[in-house]
Amino acid sequence: MKRKEGKISVRIMVKAGFLVAISIVMTRFAYIMVPLAGVSALRISFGDLPLMLSGMMYGPLVGGLTGFAADIIGFLINPQGPYHPGFTLSSILWGVIPGLVFFRLKREKNYDKIYSYKNIFVAVLLVSVIVSLGLNTYWLSTLFGKGFIILLPTRVLAALISIPLNTIVIKYLMKYMRNFI
Repeated sequence: MKRKEGKISVRIMVKAGFLVAISIVMTRFAYIMVPLAGVSALRISFGDLPLMLSGMMYGPLVGGLTGFAADIIGFLINPQGPYHPGFTLSSILWGVIPGLVFFRLKREKNYDKIYSYKNIFVAVLLVSVIVSLGLNTYWLSTLFGKGFIILLPTRVLAALISIPLNTIVIKYLMKYMRNFI
């Protein structure tokens, strides 16, 4: 079943809905808090993986909608602090940026070339630097009144762990999701 330009099929909406649910569970309920030097804590979660997968598989529009729904519904179910619209924007971008990267790559007809380690790494690196290190650090600094530079080192440490890990997990998942796309 081909998708018409600008239309999202019911099948894709249902699959995106599953990715929203997985993202909510992984972000809100399945995470680890690692204390660092008694000063701050590092939250490790795989809740952004379903958002990136949504963008990679179905494009930037579906990826953005998936991120929006995951953030709003997740906040309504289990708020982890005050609502901040910046985090909703960040959640949207977790789906849009990989979607834009892979939208360009989909001209290739070879599945293995499209979802190669290099392409997945580039998408994960881009979204992690822009959203996690840039925007989310800024939102946290404005929300809690701490300096951007003070928060950045722990977030860089988290990114150094999560970027290669997310790349490997996504590559492994894409190996088995050929029929799901």
